[in-house]
Amino acid sequence: MTTPPTDQTPLPPAAARTPDGTAHARMEPLALLPVFFKLRDQRAVLAGGSEPALWKAELLAATGAHVDVFAETFAEGFEALSANPPAGRITLHRRRWLPSDLENASIAIGAITNDAEAAEFVAAARASGTPVNVIDRPAFCAFQFGAIVNRSPLVVAVSTDGAAPVFGQAIRSLIEGMLPAGFKRWAEAAKSWRREGDRLGTDIAARRRFWERFSSRAIETPNRAPTGDDLERLIADSRASDPLAASAGTGFVTLVGAGPGDPELLTLKAVRALRTADVVLYDDLITPEVLEFSRRESRRILVGKTGYGPSCQQTEINRLMIALARDGNRVVRLKSGDPMIFGRGGEELSDLRAAGIPHEVVPGITAAQGAAARLGVTLTHRDFAKRLQFITGHARDGRLPSSLDWSALADPGATTVVYMALRTLGELSARLIAAGLPPSTPAIAMIDATRSTERTVRGTLENLPSRLAIAGEDGPCLVLIGAALYAALDPALDPALDPGLHLGLNPDDDMQRGRAVAPV
Repeated sequence: MTTPPTDQTPLPPAAARTPDGTAHARMEPLALLPVFFKLRDQRAVLAGGSEPALWKAELLAATGAHVDVFAETFAEGFEALSANPPAGRITLHRRRWLPSDLENASIAIGAITNDAEAAEFVAAARASGTPVNVIDRPAFCAFQFGAIVNRSPLVVAVSTDGAAPVFGQAIRSLIEGMLPAGFKRWAEAAKSWRREGDRLGTDIAARRRFWERFSSRAIETPNRAPTGDDLERLIADSRASDPLAASAGTGFVTLVGAGPGDPELLTLKAVRALRTADVVLYDDLITPEVLEFSRRESRRILVGKTGYGPSCQQTEINRLMIALARDGNRVVRLKSGDPMIFGRGGEELSDLRAAGIPHEVVPGITAAQGAAARLGVTLTHRDFAKRLQFITGHARDGRLPSSLDWSALADPGATTVVYMALRTLGELSARLIAAGLPPSTPAIAMIDATRSTERTVRGTLENLPSRLAIAGEDGPCLVLIGAALYAALDPALDPALDPGLHLGLNPDDDMQRGRAVAPV
């Protein structure tokens, strides 16, 4: 057996980097400005008596407005609605509207199909300084109505800027199904409890804790009515320091796994942590889409470490994390994948414990899981893999770790996932083959797994390093090795694959499984 080559060329030290505050992404252009009018006890003018006007009259009255409707004739239902409005007041005027009717109006709606009359109505509204809308005539509208989800005082409106009203209605139906009807009662309680916040004094952090706990309780138990006991418990909990904190004035650190990159793979707990964070310390591999889950008031600080590139020192990151928490901040340490799998989370936890900083860990989907899902393979396929093993291809000095157990890694009945494997894959492959793993064992490299920039290079243990080099790939690379990956490869395109790896096997026959993965 020949000894595989190793690269003993000294690696240059990584350039130093200091933590760098980053601004939130600027808002994308908006077709419309979403606003909500307060119309209770305000005067609203509606011109027209058609069926569409009937719905708008009911909508305006529901806000508590005093609605004056002008039309020579009225559709069926207007009289009944006027006699029994949902709120506010509706007055029917059996005549054509006049420009003077729009004076002192807070809003003007026209159910008008004639272009000349519509233009006249809009001109009169503008002359009186009244916001105006002509139903289903976008060119005449200063504002538009959205599709409404009503859990008042919780109100959600959806608009497509008139491009596809049916699509807007479909989105409204989707949201309608997602928002429990009981949220109405919690929103009503929030409105009546707003003044109770005065009992918390001027402590801004306590007030925020109150509403965070209120929101969590509403989401957890949406179908029951909030009670006075809920209020008193929320007040008491919010007066105290965070129950997870060691003492008043001390912040909190949450190590959050951001997953491999796809923002839809974030856990609900990770999203909640980001939305309540004062400061987010994030790595280079965190995608902008994931960062956007943090609240706009939070500070974002890049503390990235890149392989063979500029890096913040781990000790500096730890010091910053502790200092921010001691200042009373809620800190999210946002890490790619899972913070406890090759994320140096253990070092950060150790320093947090030593400093007495309260903390928790929110696990994330590690890159191996994301890659397997995208490939459509089972890493623990019962016919081919009795063990799943994760290793790093990158030690502190940038080389292949010297303490790897090559006999275990060369087990043909295991699936091996190698993190940070791009620069050391050649030596890794040679050592595995030298230790007895068949050169024809399936091997797949995934770069930017689960992201829009994801690339996949497929091959065997023997030829994957050269294929990666030819492809000129760079970026976060994950390599998966093992017979369980055969289903993700095409033997017709890669004749080097061992055909014995894809036999139909009896899952309970260990002897047969062993023969299937043995070299031919």
